[in-house]
Amino acid sequence: MFLINFPLMLVPFAVYNFFIIGAEVNPWEDIILRADVLSGATFTMTMGEALIVLSLGLLFIEVLKATRSGVSIRVDNLLSTVVLIAYVVEFLLVGRATSSTFFILMMVTLLDVAVGFAMSGRHGSRRLTLEQ
Repeated sequence: MFLINFPLMLVPFAVYNFFIIGAEVNPWEDIILRADVLSGATFTMTMGEALIVLSLGLLFIEVLKATRSGVSIRVDNLLSTVVLIAYVVEFLLVGRATSSTFFILMMVTLLDVAVGFAMSGRHGSRRLTLEQ
């Protein structure tokens, strides 16, 4: 039951913090992928961009989780809100968290919370309609 309610946006938060603890440089600007494409251009991806891609994949799973109904969705919304508060607090108080990568991760988490509450409200109004 806990794994179903686990806030997946906590994963990018933990990964980001794991790499900035004790680091003298910003690891999120390091290029981790470089590939030549058919047009002759070179595609590059930084660690920060890869973490954003990961968080978008996790957001997709969170949206699927938000389609559930019942008490567990309220717990999931509460935990997601706590993670969003942690992002905001860290963004405002920790100098190494004031990067565009961290800000985008925070915005993805905000979308997670907004979708969760929107879907929760949608399920609630559907139940009220059925009871009349």
